[in-house]
Amino acid sequence: MLYVAIKKTFPHFQLDAHFTIQNGIVGILGASGCGKSLTLQSIAGLQQPDEGIIQLHDRLFFHSDKRIHVPARHRNVGYMFQHYALFPHLTVYENIAFGLKKWPKKKVQHTVLNMIENIGLKGYEHHYPHQLSGGQQQRVALARTLVTKPSILLLDEPFSALDHHTKQVMEQQFFSYLQQHFSGIVLFVTHHLEEAYRLCDELILYDRGRVIQQGKKECVFHEPDNVQAAKIVGCKNIFPCTVDDRGKQLVCSVNGASLIVPAHKKKNKATHMGIHSHHIRFVDEATCNAFSFQIIRAVPNVYTYDVTLQTDHFTLQASVSEEQWKHIHNKKVYLPPEHLFLLFE
Repeated sequence: MLYVAIKKTFPHFQLDAHFTIQNGIVGILGASGCGKSLTLQSIAGLQQPDEGIIQLHDRLFFHSDKRIHVPARHRNVGYMFQHYALFPHLTVYENIAFGLKKWPKKKVQHTVLNMIENIGLKGYEHHYPHQLSGGQQQRVALARTLVTKPSILLLDEPFSALDHHTKQVMEQQFFSYLQQHFSGIVLFVTHHLEEAYRLCDELILYDRGRVIQQGKKECVFHEPDNVQAAKIVGCKNIFPCTVDDRGKQLVCSVNGASLIVPAHKKKNKATHMGIHSHHIRFVDEATCNAFSFQIIRAVPNVYTYDVTLQTDHFTLQASVSEEQWKHIHNKKVYLPPEHLFLLFE
C-alpha cells in the first residue's frame, strides 16, 4: 500500500495531493503542470514536501511531524524518467549495472546479462545509447530501473518520445514484461487519455495540484464526479442543468430541454450534465432524449467523423462512425439515458 498526503508551496503553484493505492498499475492523469511529476519526485525523494506523509507499506519515507525524510538512495524506488536519462558514455551493460556497485562482481555479471536477455538485447551489451533505437533505449532504462528490485516503480511519461507505431509496440512489450517480472505498485504519469485507459487498472485525476477523483478506470471515464474531471477524461458535452428527482427517474432541464436520467445516477448538488461524444446515437423516431438537429461542421478522421450538431437547445459534439455518417440525415440525435452523467462544480 502507498499512502500519500503532502503539501508543497511554490510562488505560483501549490501541490496538495492526497491518495492511497493498494496495488496494480495506477495512472496519474492531468494537464501539463498540474503536479503529476512533482508527486513522483516527492515519492522518490527528489523533492521534499513542506508537510505531510509518504508511506509505502510499513516504511515511512516522509513524515513532517516526526521529522522523517529518508534520502532518495535509501528508498529503493525505481524511477524511469521521460527521456530515459541513460549515461551516454556508458555501454548497455554498464548502464544497467550502474546501481549495483556494492554487489559482488559475479552476481552483477549474472544479473545484468540475464536482464539484457530478458529485454531482448542480447548481443548489444557493448553498444552505447546513441547506437540504439528509441525503443531499445527505453528497454535499457527499464532494465536499469528494475535490476535493483525496487519496492515501487514510478514511470514519468515513458512513451512520450516515441513515434505512434513504436509507442504501441513498446507499450505492449513494456507492460507484458512488467506483469511477468514486477509485482509491486506502478505509478504511471501521462496526459494521454487512450494511453491511460489501455495501460492502467486505476486512475487518479489531477487538477492544479489537487486530486479531484480516484477510482477504477471504467468508473472514472464513464462516471466522472465533477466538471473538471469530465474535461480531463475528454468529455466534450457538458451543460449547466437543474435536476428534478421524480423517484424512478431524474428529469434534467438543459436550456429548455428535458432529459431523462436514471435515478441511480443522482448526485447531491449536481449543477451540470454530460455525455461523451462517442455515446451519442441517431434514431428514426421521436423518443425521450431525442432532438432534431442541423449539422454545423464535420471533420473526417481516419475511421470516424467529429461532427458538431445544433439542436434548438444546445450544441453537441458527436463522434460518428463512417457507417453512421452515411445514414445520419433525416434522423434525430439521441442521448441515451444510461450514458448521461451528472456533475458538480
